[in-house]
Amino acid sequence: MPPTPLPSGPLRPAAVVNEEIRQLVEACGGWLYGETRARYERLRAEWAEAVRAEVVTAA
Repeated sequence: MPPTPLPSGPLRPAAVVNEEIRQLVEACGGWLYGETRARYERLRAEWAEAVRAEVVTAA
């Protein structure tokens, strides 16, 4: 299954996405399988994009 593209529109702050990642991992006890793993990967990509945007904005 191809990865789901990142949502278009304004980026959420990296801290917000990071908190969602933490909650996801905690909720599944650290075991990322199937759709949970796919959601983690999408969130991780969104977080990385948000971090890059924040670095560019700060520069």
